[in-house]
Amino acid sequence: MTRRTVIIAPPPTPNGDLHTGHLAGPYLAGDVHARYLRASGRPVIFTSGTDDSQTYVVSSAARAGLTPEELALRSATQIRATLEAAGISVDGFAPFDKGYRQTVVDFVTDLHSDGAFRLKTVRLPYVEATGEYLMEGLVAGDCPVCLLESRGGLCESCGHPNNFDELLHPRSTVDPDAVVTHREAQILVLPMEEYRDRLADYYVRHRDVLRPHTAQLVREALERPLPDFPITYPTGWGIPAPFTETPGQVLNAWAEGMAASMYCTWYAAEQLGEHADRFDEHWLSEHGIELVYFLGFDNVYFWGMTHLALLMAHGDRYVEPHAIVSNEFYELENQKFSTSKGHVVWAADLVAEVPRDLVRFYLALTAPEHSRTNFSREALATLASSRLVEPWNRLAGRLDELQAAVPADALLEVSETGAAHAAIVVERFRSHYELESFSLHRAADLVVVHLDRLLKQADRVAADVPGDLGDLVLAVRTLTACAAPLLVDLAARAERAGVGLSLPAGPVAAVPVAPLRLPLLSTEVGAFESLAVPVDIRA
Repeated sequence: MTRRTVIIAPPPTPNGDLHTGHLAGPYLAGDVHARYLRASGRPVIFTSGTDDSQTYVVSSAARAGLTPEELALRSATQIRATLEAAGISVDGFAPFDKGYRQTVVDFVTDLHSDGAFRLKTVRLPYVEATGEYLMEGLVAGDCPVCLLESRGGLCESCGHPNNFDELLHPRSTVDPDAVVTHREAQILVLPMEEYRDRLADYYVRHRDVLRPHTAQLVREALERPLPDFPITYPTGWGIPAPFTETPGQVLNAWAEGMAASMYCTWYAAEQLGEHADRFDEHWLSEHGIELVYFLGFDNVYFWGMTHLALLMAHGDRYVEPHAIVSNEFYELENQKFSTSKGHVVWAADLVAEVPRDLVRFYLALTAPEHSRTNFSREALATLASSRLVEPWNRLAGRLDELQAAVPADALLEVSETGAAHAAIVVERFRSHYELESFSLHRAADLVVVHLDRLLKQADRVAADVPGDLGDLVLAVRTLTACAAPLLVDLAARAERAGVGLSLPAGPVAAVPVAPLRLPLLSTEVGAFESLAVPVDIRA
């Protein structure tokens, strides 16, 4: 029996809508992999939600003149709409509701009852004028590891944690002019050193599915003492901590990650008609799901170290992640996306102005998989037109010309060579959709190079040579099927037009094929599909 894959795109913080940099990272990658699995007949749940407890909501709300609750609600609505507009096919986008909060409380309460946490006195940045402790998104300073500017908790540049009083030159993000000192507080922590051996063993077993930068961060983290991970904080925004030792404190938002993902999975399964009485049901080890994270490099330490340790702290109750697929930052005109500075292209605006298949193609082609890459409106227009739209439509026109005299109900012969070549193309695309060598860039590039190959093949078709036209039709249908996880609206139009896009299991058989009319691509914005029809690529 094929194991079900659960794909988690880390819940975005609801302190604003998604910009194009967000979309180019885990959301497009997770969507393409999910669509590929569905098309291959493999069971999958692709899910996310919102991370309302993050203190970034507080600091952003203060700048926007809103309450944190108002900003979180507005942003969650925007994010859901943006994901759908971009064709991100989450099976369920979980709300931050009573079920979410209960899942989190149950998760940490079980660990507390098992003695997994320690009460520790720590020094935290403190604003004397207001009596507020600062942490996570409420404090900024310089990273003690790489010396670059960072927020509290984790440095997005080098990926290393900076807990408690480790930030250099701390300042408040809500009031940069406030005098910041340090004050002691007692909080609960997870002693990460107790999980060192298990973490090291995990990464020995999973090193083949790590991208180089992730592997480097893990190696660096394990070469030094693993810092205690804060479970509670003395602040007012978040889920109240259910522990007598820490009255008035809330749970660290980053301690919610695994429980939140369990709830997101449960919620998505509910949308698929699969009910479970337990919110954590699908993650229980007995079900043996294949758990996959798509995330930005700046989240790797939390998801790959602290979250993993929290799962391990439950013993063997839950599955461990099968793969962690990270991406780097996506820049705008060679500068970092910055909402506060207005240096941003909102994803919703982009897909409202440019057909989303073209957006998805360009973001895949320029995906920041191993290093920072750049978004440019001019490059999007140029590359999408010259490398995708023009050759695709030229191929469609050439195919129409070649089939002009062919009856609609005819069957075209396919040669053994044509069938073998179709199988080769499928396997090349599979190699970039499977996790071991997953690459949006290489998949998009394959679309480009095979378009060029098929145009040359079309020029060689001779009407009086058996198999020539049939081989071309099979090749075009095969490319359309393989490009479907990227070009979701094109795939849906092809399905509606009766283009057979399913591929048989194993080798492609040299059986006759029906003529097809290849849908055109346009640079004009039109109505997009609410949900594109998955294409069948049988394993």
